[in-house]
Amino acid sequence: MIIGITGGTGCGKTTLLNCIAERNGLILDCDEIYHRLLQTDEHLLRSIENRFPGVVENGVLQRKKLGNIVFSDENALCDLNKITHTAVKAEVLRLLESGPKLAAIDAIGLFEGGLAELCHTTVAVVAPTEDRVRRLMARDNISEEYARLRIRAQKPNEVFAAACGMTIENHDPTAAAFQARCKAIFQTI
Repeated sequence: MIIGITGGTGCGKTTLLNCIAERNGLILDCDEIYHRLLQTDEHLLRSIENRFPGVVENGVLQRKKLGNIVFSDENALCDLNKITHTAVKAEVLRLLESGPKLAAIDAIGLFEGGLAELCHTTVAVVAPTEDRVRRLMARDNISEEYARLRIRAQKPNEVFAAACGMTIENHDPTAAAFQARCKAIFQTI
């Protein structure tokens, strides 16, 4: 079974992914795959540099520099997504060749990147904006302004929920409470 998991940054998708990992599921974190490809796929890095001159220095993508461009310009973000979705999907397909019994694809662009078509079911993880801002600031050591910029650049919770077969709302007072709810929900999947 392949489960597609999506939702905005800071919503708590990792908690659900950990439940799947505990059951020996293969976790395909598309952000992680993308960052690994930036280290190994020269064509991907070159394509990004061609579209966004100056964001690659000494062969290394300057993420905050690129983020400042794409998180404030919807067309730029769309262009970046077109470049990255192709590379990430090819790598996901390669990793799924082993035929795991259980796998989860974690991707904010699950549908846009064509990854949802690989899944047996899809799950949106959503959370209130203020909770997401607080989590992003703590997790990524970024300013409130930059956290809000990242969130505003993404689709609203309602879009993720409408696209998926199931939605999990992360409004629990503690991480442990949300984890318990994820485990319970996973049983229904």
